[in-house]
Amino acid sequence: MGLRSMLKPARDVPVTWWSSPDPMDTRPKLSTLLILCVGLWIFGTGDAVLVAAGLGNTPWTVLAEGIALMTERTIGQATFFVSVTVLLLWIPLREMPGIGTILNAILIAAAIEYMLPVLPTPDGALQSMTQVVIGIGLVGIGSGIYLTANLGAGPRDGWMTGMQRISGFPIGNVRAAIEISVVAIGWALGGTVGVGTVIFAVLIGPTVAICLNIAGHLGRERGDEE
Repeated sequence: MGLRSMLKPARDVPVTWWSSPDPMDTRPKLSTLLILCVGLWIFGTGDAVLVAAGLGNTPWTVLAEGIALMTERTIGQATFFVSVTVLLLWIPLREMPGIGTILNAILIAAAIEYMLPVLPTPDGALQSMTQVVIGIGLVGIGSGIYLTANLGAGPRDGWMTGMQRISGFPIGNVRAAIEISVVAIGWALGGTVGVGTVIFAVLIGPTVAICLNIAGHLGRERGDEE
């Protein structure tokens, strides 16, 4: 296996040795559960790195920061509130959460809550931009890990797919409409929108696709050895 093949974007979520055969499995393998938790923590840490960079947050964190400012809570706490609220929106859509869905809501918020206070604040534009790139990379790595665990969609992704199923609109249009809406609301509430938000929007798709491909290669390698 060459480096070039590993760095190709994946077209779908690969099956690995740690993947659960059933996203609704209530008793997954311990290895699957641990890998899922590691992926979610890395994802949340990447989100916190982007916040600390100060150049603009991810769309949903723009909303969380705006809510945090309005309610005098931390961004981590507001992120958890947003996740729970979105999960409640699953009810009329008849979407079913998995273990990964619940852990997504808890661990990403916890990672932001505990990592943000200890992260450095960049002194200049170059350091800030470097931190944005690192944050996007961590979100991509975390996504590649937790998505391949296959233990249920995250709250936001599940809401997106449910809305697509009900509305019949293309999934890309639904995602764009949701993310533009949350950015607009978050910005109106005081959330940080900037060049980092734009860079994230442009790079996160390819980054996640590449990380999924890497996870797929590594997962198949382990499976072949066993």
